[in-house]
Amino acid sequence: MRPLHLCLAVLVAAVWGVNFVVIDVGLDHFPPLLFSALRFLAAAVPAVFLVGRPQVRWRWIAAVGLVLGVGKFGLLFTGMHLGMPAGLSSLVLQVQAVFTALFAVAALGERLGRTRLLGMALALAGIAVAAVDEGASGTLLGFALVVAAAAVWGVSNVITRKAAPPDALRFMVWVSTVPVLPLLLLSLLFEGPEADAAALRSLDWSGAGAILFVAWVSTVLGFGAWGFLLRTYDASAVAPFTLLVPVFGMSSAALVLGEGVSPLRWGAAVLLVSGVGVTALAGRRRAGRASTPPPAPPAARNRPPAGTSASRTPSTASRPSPTR
Repeated sequence: MRPLHLCLAVLVAAVWGVNFVVIDVGLDHFPPLLFSALRFLAAAVPAVFLVGRPQVRWRWIAAVGLVLGVGKFGLLFTGMHLGMPAGLSSLVLQVQAVFTALFAVAALGERLGRTRLLGMALALAGIAVAAVDEGASGTLLGFALVVAAAAVWGVSNVITRKAAPPDALRFMVWVSTVPVLPLLLLSLLFEGPEADAAALRSLDWSGAGAILFVAWVSTVLGFGAWGFLLRTYDASAVAPFTLLVPVFGMSSAALVLGEGVSPLRWGAAVLLVSGVGVTALAGRRRAGRASTPPPAPPAARNRPPAGTSASRTPSTASRPSPTR
């Protein structure tokens, strides 16, 4: 990767890591479902009027919008609202790579090799260690909701693979239009109109800044830059940078929010990041081998095409057969 693009990949990972701290700040101002709805509203408007229609079917946009927007972010924001620390959330959410691999086996017929199984076992061991640490000092319900958000994110990843959008930014902007109304309705139902109205009446620069950062910087600019990198380089060169997200998430949470990092949490981080890395990179290598045709054997390379003879002129013999 070019140095400028290398810095861009690290910057996106840093933005996505710091995003968990900003979410924590936003949850001090809004109920979680309302905050998630406002995030997607700000991400969709006015961007949806400035970008063209994504070249995918509407059913894929609706499916990803509901699963990712309502499911993943609704669960994540609610889990953090119930006390799940921002830094630990940034770490635990990365287990989505394991869920993605499992769901891809069931839905897409992908195969798991020994290396990927080892990586998944390491990641799940990290989740178990993190659960022990959180159970000793925090809320297991919030922890379980963030793990559920990672599982739902895995479902969304599989749907996105099926959709295969050619432009990640355009796709994400249109996806952001889908969850706004469902999240608003869920917020009115479970959080109450009084709580929503009170949050909107007390909106200040801190709350507005949290919405704009999560919507524009993390979602629109982050996914736009990430889509550019994926169009420019192989996915195997870009994907490992997501492993930096919990590094920036945990460090920024410690610096800004004063969250402590216990020895158990460090151990969970090492296991989970290592496991996710092995799972993701093993899958990329398998995909790369599957997409690369095997070289022709020497005899086949030297053999003249069927229906030709050695007496043909060089210009005729060298012309490829249209049926091949």
